[in-house]
Amino acid sequence: MANKHQVKLKSDSGTVIYTTRNKKSVEEKLKLKKFDKKVRKHVEFKEVKK
Repeated sequence: MANKHQVKLKSDSGTVIYTTRNKKSVEEKLKLKKFDKKVRKHVEFKEVKK
């Protein structure tokens, strides 16, 4: 079975979202481009420690 873990993603404005990822297939830190409600535009969210 896949090794899925919940990770914390944070934008530069401080908005935090949580998502899951498979740690076996992806070794580097996760980066996602999502909509940030605080700044009302798409920004990059980067994985941080919980």
